[in-house]
Amino acid sequence: MALQLVPHFDLQVDVLRWLRAGTEGRGEGVLEPNYESLHVLNVERNGNIIYTYKDDKGNVIFGLHDCRTRQNEHLYTFEKDLQAVSCSVNSERTLLAASLVQYTKEGVRNELQPGSKCLTLLVEIYPVNNVKVLKAVDSCIWVQFLYPYAESQPLPQNHLLLISEEKYIERYHIQITQEDGNRVVIKNSGHLPRDRIAEDFVWAQWDMSEQRLYYIDIKKSTSILKCIQFCADESFNLMFEISLDITLSDSGFKLVNFGCDTCQGQEKFGNHQPSLCVFTNHTGYYVAVYLPGHFLHLLNIQHPDLICHSLFLTGNNKMINILPHHPLQSLTGSLILDRCSGKLYKAFLNQSDLMWFLWNSSLDCEKMAALHCVLSCGRDPGFLEGQIIQWISEHVSTCHSFDLIQEFLIASSYWSIYPESSNIDTLLPYSSVLTWNTEIPGITLVTDEISLPLMKVHSLKGYWAKLNSNLEYVKYTKPHLYYHNSMVRREWHNLISEEKTGRRSTVYVRNILDNAIKVISYMETRNLEPRLIPLFQEEDNHQRLLMGLMMSELRDHLLRHLQGIEKKKIEKMVLDYISKLLDLICCLLETSWRKHSVHPWVLHLDRRGSAADFEVFHLMTRILEATDSLCLPLPPGFHSLHTILGVHCLPLHNLLHYIDNGVLRLTETTVVRLMKDLDNTEKNEKLKFGIIMRLPPLIGKKICRLWDHPVSSNIISRKHVTRLLQNYKKEPRNSMIDKSSFPIEFLPLNYFIEILTDLESSNQALYDFEGHDSVDAEFVEEAALKHTAMLLGL
Repeated sequence: MALQLVPHFDLQVDVLRWLRAGTEGRGEGVLEPNYESLHVLNVERNGNIIYTYKDDKGNVIFGLHDCRTRQNEHLYTFEKDLQAVSCSVNSERTLLAASLVQYTKEGVRNELQPGSKCLTLLVEIYPVNNVKVLKAVDSCIWVQFLYPYAESQPLPQNHLLLISEEKYIERYHIQITQEDGNRVVIKNSGHLPRDRIAEDFVWAQWDMSEQRLYYIDIKKSTSILKCIQFCADESFNLMFEISLDITLSDSGFKLVNFGCDTCQGQEKFGNHQPSLCVFTNHTGYYVAVYLPGHFLHLLNIQHPDLICHSLFLTGNNKMINILPHHPLQSLTGSLILDRCSGKLYKAFLNQSDLMWFLWNSSLDCEKMAALHCVLSCGRDPGFLEGQIIQWISEHVSTCHSFDLIQEFLIASSYWSIYPESSNIDTLLPYSSVLTWNTEIPGITLVTDEISLPLMKVHSLKGYWAKLNSNLEYVKYTKPHLYYHNSMVRREWHNLISEEKTGRRSTVYVRNILDNAIKVISYMETRNLEPRLIPLFQEEDNHQRLLMGLMMSELRDHLLRHLQGIEKKKIEKMVLDYISKLLDLICCLLETSWRKHSVHPWVLHLDRRGSAADFEVFHLMTRILEATDSLCLPLPPGFHSLHTILGVHCLPLHNLLHYIDNGVLRLTETTVVRLMKDLDNTEKNEKLKFGIIMRLPPLIGKKICRLWDHPVSSNIISRKHVTRLLQNYKKEPRNSMIDKSSFPIEFLPLNYFIEILTDLESSNQALYDFEGHDSVDAEFVEEAALKHTAMLLGL
């Protein structure tokens, strides 16, 4: 089951045992609790659970279970036979508010009598002292203390919400003071100031965690959703209002999260219409929509752009038979209360079940959704990534709607730095997929434009600043602010072109390469274990340039849009992101290396490739395709290892075809090894010649000198002659040639060599400066004779 419930509190275990233990051994005359009447009334913001039960005379007893100490505490006993509807305790546990109603003894127990009186009380309980009647009315009242954001010291004033069945909400201001030592009393008990918060509403929900009140009122047949934020400075603000495209009856009445009445009482006061709920928590990854035995939908509301990021589980199987078939209440911190059983659960996405689902998914949309569920909700990222990499190595070719490696690299890198800034979700790509056009079975996607909430407050902080930012983003951002490497790609190609022509700006390039050094050094400090594969052991300036450019562009992008975050923190975020990306590539390779038991001698060039070598070569090719289309850097050494495996695994014509099409990238390190380590058999000569002819001029000139062979001498000679003759102007010459200065009398060659000798003499200064003293006309003559002899078969 993907959604797992872990017991957090059980009324029968955590309270009932304590009650029974407290009554054992007592003498006669002690009132025995009525254990059947025990039920939960409320769960406060700090997690403390308020419960109630009756003794055998019908007196109502209120108790509290401390979620931190796991201890129970008696709060107050009301010596009348009434039914408790609602109860709340302030954060200091000095005041208790409660609503009680009468019930008929002849009827069903706990069923309220029509027109019964509701008594709302405010009680001093530290110690138990005065009792003040707040309301005595015919309609039901619910109570809820507001909780401060910090509980470091007692507050001089408390605030209490009263929610009436007559569709109004009031806030009471309660001044408290200490008398006779520690005794806490109400200072203004004669007259408690109050203000009207809302009225004429048909639905209200209390967000205990963030102290927010959502409610819907109906004006001119239009349903308006509003939200009030209660602040730490005792003020409150109407934050937004929005018209809802739903029809609600103005005679209806529904409350959510205002305490917990018994099941029968809740059914009496509640309405049997489908209820609208707004559940919030500090993460917002997913909203769970669940119908027992039928479906479990995990809706990704953090990234709603792509429906494939939401997980739709259907059918009667273990994945969706999870929750009790009772009325449930969503509470702070992913807590779920089963009101009927009095059990409190902690809900979370089960990693093992999600991984099982990932391994057994047949549809691309399910793979995509499960992958993001695992990455976003995982509590042990390193362990989960290892399992995901194992899965990728087995399924790398099974996805047709998206590139599995791309999606893993982008999503995992995104989630690795997501907690560092709340706005990172609008600035960094979280998926490699831009649109999803593939059908998802059983799901119909309908696009509809809706009106956005009208924000009422302009000085926003925290959650509201983030919400407003998201609304502005939806309204005005065209195109999206997501970072992409298009600028990096252009600049990278420019730098490589400048390298070929020798017109590179050394200071600029040095700064870019310094960025790359920062990334590599940062990776080395995070990963102290030696790597299984020889990566990061060579320069590979092209990849270092790409790495450095990406760091520069990404840092500038975040600095532009993350206002208020210091530059040092942003630089760390960028280092985390790029190093994570590179480390994931290393992990992909090392996992495949271990899986196929690749032998270390794979790095030797004078051997044939095995099936294991081919598997790693295939994975490296897929990684190259994934990173190349997104212009992502690869670990230095990747291309060298990839080419060596290609030499082992591919026939010569396929190898050269891969090189010509950019699948294999020739690095100086690899080519030097090929020239030095391979002997000059006919097959190896063809390989060396094919590679030399495909090298950039600057590298090719250097490599040719390492291969002592007529072919390399011929190439060097051709380039030398081309350079000498590029500005040659034919002039009248003496037709007489000194034959004694040439070893062989062959007039065309003798005449040509003499021209080259003269050109070398006239350009000696430039010639010496460029360092070509080992190549001259004599070298060209010898190479020409050897080449002719070879062509003639001599």
